[in-house]
Amino acid sequence: MVFFKGSKTPDSDVEDTGMILPTIPSDDAFAEDPQVWDLIVVGAGVAGASFAYEQGQQGRRVLLLERDLSQPDRIVGELLQPGGYLALKSLGLEHCVDGIDSQKVYGYCMFKNGEEAKVGYPLTGMGDDVAGRSFHHGRFVQRLRQSAANCSSLTVRQGIVKRLVNDKGEDWEEGQAVTGVRYKSASDGKDRTALAHLTIVCDGMYSSFRSKLGKGDVKHPSYFVGLLLKDVELPHPNYGHVVLASPSPVLFYPISSNEVRCLVDYPGEKLPPMTSGALHEYLVEKIAPQVPETLREAFCKAVNAGRIRTMQNKQLTSTPLHQPGALLLGDSFNMRHPLTGGGMTVALSDTALLSSMLQPLPNFTSSVETCDATSSFYVKRKPLSATVNTLANALYRVFCSTGSTAQEDMRQACFDYLRLGGVYSQGPVSLLSGLNPRPSVLVAHFFGVALFGVSRLLFPRPSVKGVISSVALIYTACCIILPIVRTEGLRAVFFPFLATTPKPSASMRKAARSASQNLVRTRA
Repeated sequence: MVFFKGSKTPDSDVEDTGMILPTIPSDDAFAEDPQVWDLIVVGAGVAGASFAYEQGQQGRRVLLLERDLSQPDRIVGELLQPGGYLALKSLGLEHCVDGIDSQKVYGYCMFKNGEEAKVGYPLTGMGDDVAGRSFHHGRFVQRLRQSAANCSSLTVRQGIVKRLVNDKGEDWEEGQAVTGVRYKSASDGKDRTALAHLTIVCDGMYSSFRSKLGKGDVKHPSYFVGLLLKDVELPHPNYGHVVLASPSPVLFYPISSNEVRCLVDYPGEKLPPMTSGALHEYLVEKIAPQVPETLREAFCKAVNAGRIRTMQNKQLTSTPLHQPGALLLGDSFNMRHPLTGGGMTVALSDTALLSSMLQPLPNFTSSVETCDATSSFYVKRKPLSATVNTLANALYRVFCSTGSTAQEDMRQACFDYLRLGGVYSQGPVSLLSGLNPRPSVLVAHFFGVALFGVSRLLFPRPSVKGVISSVALIYTACCIILPIVRTEGLRAVFFPFLATTPKPSASMRKAARSASQNLVRTRA
């Protein structure tokens, strides 16, 4: 059953009133649960639902736990890059972008001071279906969850996971193997314990277990202020639109056949108060005049309608602790600024990678063998994830207007570099799309932009002022890119073959082996 526009919806306050997909039924047949699951997945978002589906397709007994199985209502996670679509396709889930009024996206158009730079994805020879996809996030997630629920060996259940547990069903402590979870069932409110040979934690950006399984460094660079524009045509249909406004970018992209999402970035850790009208005033007086004229009226109409939504953006770099029996996946482990829409591409690529590493194992009964099989996961994911992360975080820094002359020179150079077309635009957009995730290409083009900016400052004849400005531009470029690369890990990013593969200590291996034996006896 689908609720279409105009019909009564389960929640009249939700933004998406055009198509509300039904809540996924919670399978609460507790008596039919196995003593020990092959796998427990915590969180049924993009990464969790996709991973659970893939494992269910392999015949594993999977318990997928989610706190709320109704359709999510979010203003991000609405753009899937072509590289992410290919990862979705490799998992057999490409049908999830069908039947939700998703829109194909073929590239981006940037706007700056009345000028445009249009760049398309390099999709030649990839098939008619390969493109970016934009949609209402909740519709896509519900399609993923329904696909998972259709797997006969997979149980989808609504409940709040409260603790990780050891092989005795007690609260997990450092030095022990993770062998399941304790959760509160939504159907009866009881606390229940589920044991499993492997637990995958995908509980999103507000993860409750991140600190148990990794050491994370979270930054809050900005907020997104979300608006929904209806019945408006974008200047370039089926393209994302990026306005290089001051102080930071404004995004427009289609999320259905008659709706356009607008995301206004507001830098800093504190928004203007909405209750006092300060945020409304900021949007109308500061941002609206910078919006392309063809979109300005619709933008102001959406602001005045009062449906203004906000979300704090996060950047997260984590170091995994490699606890036997558990892994972090998705936003619970790694996030980047959402400017480039790379989050789902990384999540789905990580899902496909981890699935391929687990596939050779007939089962997960040995925590040590499973840990050894997946020990290189966090290393092998680095080239793609680091490319997407670095590009997103660096572009955000470049696209922000700080008042610095060197920063503005870099911003203008980036805009003009992409306007050149050919290899100058195809290289960067292949990185943005997730189709060519090579860190070396990213760094080459980043400094290519800087040198392009320098050449303009020194042309046609070098001057003292031009030389000083050039040095300042190069310095600014280094200050942007080098800290980001250092945070991602220089060796892991550029020389993954030299990166050490972590292994559990001898004491941890012993504890894991003992826990596995106890679980096997419990299962028998």
